[in-house]
Amino acid sequence: MGQYLNPDNLGFASAVNSQIYVDKTGMLDYLNQVIGTEQRYVCVSRPRRFGKSIAARMAAAYYSRGCRSEALFSKYEIAKSRDFKKNLNQYPVIHLDIAELKVTMPKGEDLAVYLQKCVIEELRKEYSLSDKRDEISLPLALAEINERTKDRFIIIIDEWDAVFREDLHNQKVQDAYIDLLRGLFKGEKSHRFTALAYLTGILPIKRYNSESALNNFREHTMISPKRLAKYAGFTEDEVRSLCRQYDMNFSEAQRWYDGYGFRSIKHIYCPNSVANAMFDGEFNSYWTGTVAYESLKSYITLDKDGLKEDVIRLLAGERCKVNAEKFENDLTRIGSRDDVLTILIHLGYLGYDADRSEVHIPNEEVRKAFAGAIEDTDWTPVIHALKASDRLLKATWECEEEAVAAGIEEAHMEFSSILKYNDENSLRCVLRLGYYNAINEYTIIDEMPSGKGFADIAFLPRPFSDKPALLIELKYDQSAEGAIAQIKRKRYSRKLEAYKGRLLLVGINYDKDSGDKAHTCVIEKMEL
Repeated sequence: MGQYLNPDNLGFASAVNSQIYVDKTGMLDYLNQVIGTEQRYVCVSRPRRFGKSIAARMAAAYYSRGCRSEALFSKYEIAKSRDFKKNLNQYPVIHLDIAELKVTMPKGEDLAVYLQKCVIEELRKEYSLSDKRDEISLPLALAEINERTKDRFIIIIDEWDAVFREDLHNQKVQDAYIDLLRGLFKGEKSHRFTALAYLTGILPIKRYNSESALNNFREHTMISPKRLAKYAGFTEDEVRSLCRQYDMNFSEAQRWYDGYGFRSIKHIYCPNSVANAMFDGEFNSYWTGTVAYESLKSYITLDKDGLKEDVIRLLAGERCKVNAEKFENDLTRIGSRDDVLTILIHLGYLGYDADRSEVHIPNEEVRKAFAGAIEDTDWTPVIHALKASDRLLKATWECEEEAVAAGIEEAHMEFSSILKYNDENSLRCVLRLGYYNAINEYTIIDEMPSGKGFADIAFLPRPFSDKPALLIELKYDQSAEGAIAQIKRKRYSRKLEAYKGRLLLVGINYDKDSGDKAHTCVIEKMEL
């Protein structure tokens, strides 16, 4: 048992012994299926706080010869598998955390050299390796051990991409590290000594000329997690169960932490945030500190064609098309708005719909991160509009028609330099941004445009809210009264059949040819 070779199971034991542990051991069944096959090279990329390190410690605890873990796993899903005991604590395991190694590494040391020194020192003790070799080479050491003992290793590398994120412009360090990984995972000798390779990181493996540097790895990403989708975070059933256990409101958990999804699993929640909310007994932002704001701001303020307009539309609750296949997973080569949006998917700031190739801001927690990130930018119109949202809401509740018209007009003017001013979808975007903070009181139900020049939105009060429901229709080149008539004629209140209480019908018209008074508003009260 060592620090890197054949680790113990204490790291994973601390996770399962925590007050909240959601069983993800079923992932081991997948890894058991690929051991010793051509599919044994597995790379999992997820955002921070999505359980990557716990999964790496779980794999180490299960496979490592340095511990006995049957009792630890016996009450979890993997114990039901017919292969549970076949691979349990049967392999020599090398477990590395690259982020940790970078912290402990002596100043001036090369990471690839330091990593190999650390592991080879433990291999020498375990396998009585010769001290005479002048050149440090971990792949050669493992090949020698395999030839002599037939041992095949499971190599687990957590935060494998820390080099590419933190040594962003140090090509020498990156090249040496990639050469080491190639030695470990590519070539005839590596096939002999590697039973399984499991890498975790935030970014997928860097590509060179559309080809991955480690193209034998099967990648499971936030864009395509494949069969590991349900292990990417907490599922809806798991969150429902936690909410029942901790007497927390499930619909609020959805609003705060849902919004990620894949083809096979439609709802995935950020595990760290859900667990913290259950612990604390309140819903809040748990990953939007100063570092997160700065990281997000550095990307959304890049001068890429159409990016600013896309971010504004995302803030308004809309979705944007993205080509997520073009990005080369290289933070030094961000060439387009597609690259930026793809990075934000991998970082967890955007949800991704693979069927539609669209991105969206997934939930309230991330929405707050976006709002915080733009506060220190030069996006003055956006900041003004978001801050004015509370005033517009208050004016709407108090049926102050002129104030509502002025508020929408102000928001419209603020975005005229960014969005297409008279475009129907832009009007819809303006309406959503004008009522940006309504999310705190309402569930917002969008109606798709169904005729020239209007967009409409329904606002259904949340269970804790005492505010009236709102049906808002925005038209242009018609009339505010016509907007109200449209709501009544189409009987939009049927969308609120289950709702009982006050309802405000809000008709707003924008007349692009009317001179100074471009926006008018009419508000009618109803009871349902």
